[in-house]
Amino acid sequence: MVVAPDLVVSDPGDEHAVQQAERSRSLRIGLLENGFNLIATLPADVFLAERIAQLQPDMIIVDAESAARDALEHVVMATRDERRPIVLFTNDEDTRHVRDAVAAGVSAYIVAGLASERIRPILHVAMARFQHEQALRRELADARSELAGRKTIERAKGLLMRRQGLSETEAYEKLRKTAMDKGLKLAEVAQRILDVADLLG
Repeated sequence: MVVAPDLVVSDPGDEHAVQQAERSRSLRIGLLENGFNLIATLPADVFLAERIAQLQPDMIIVDAESAARDALEHVVMATRDERRPIVLFTNDEDTRHVRDAVAAGVSAYIVAGLASERIRPILHVAMARFQHEQALRRELADARSELAGRKTIERAKGLLMRRQGLSETEAYEKLRKTAMDKGLKLAEVAQRILDVADLLG
């Protein structure tokens, strides 16, 4: 899916608009020539999130020039709940916003990179980078979840030790046996014990 300005040039005398429309057309042709399925070309507007949710594209290509930052903000907002690889093609050589773009989730920021033979490797690298970052995010989320689970188990053990006079080993074994008997994870049993304790005071 491409997010780009309208190809229709209202004033044929506006050289900048004509050049931008031609560049945008070249990008789309390059995508098709390289075997990519271009499912839609959309403007960066307030309806972008809904359209992306409906279309479910594998990748979003932002074709922008002077309005690159505005277009990018629309795309980032539209994909914040369901991340997708974003590739920004621009002729704007002002690179002050590259760091912000990458931090916002752009997988590739390409300046003047519209030669047809460059499109395929650029998009493949962007997809690989996105998948790698997603894997790292999942690992981080799993590590945080595991740490939170350990803390919950420790709190539940402490509660059992205080209330039932158990040793640490006995409290842990009681949690483990309950988890096995009920087919639950240890952290789930621990959380239930803490919830009941909170409820009963």
